[in-house]
Amino acid sequence: QVQLVESGGGSVQDGGSLRLSCSASGYTYGTSSMAWFRQAPGKEREGVAAIDRDGRTTYADSVKGRFTISGDNAKNTLYLQMNSLKPEDTAMYYCASHRRDLVLSRLSRGAYIYWGQGTQVTVSS
Repeated sequence: QVQLVESGGGSVQDGGSLRLSCSASGYTYGTSSMAWFRQAPGKEREGVAAIDRDGRTTYADSVKGRFTISGDNAKNTLYLQMNSLKPEDTAMYYCASHRRDLVLSRLSRGAYIYWGQGTQVTVSS
């Protein structure tokens, strides 16, 4: 059974940094595409960053140059390094794995099968 557990969220000031982690189990890590999504109150869940099995990365325009997605196969863990955080980055952040539809965008919510429970990120001005 695939399980994804996020951690690393918290409260930071405008311009601060956080690193989110997503611990994966129940499958051979590195054999699946993975991604980070976020959902702010009253808004749709949106894709933030994705990483393919071959290491190819994709970012939403709103986070390009500020966020970096990476993975550690030895630790079965996906990361999201977030720098220069802004109040508009405030949201619940989720990791996702196993793309089921290669037609949909890597940042499309419907493209992934498994989801974690989320970790809250709050950026204050």
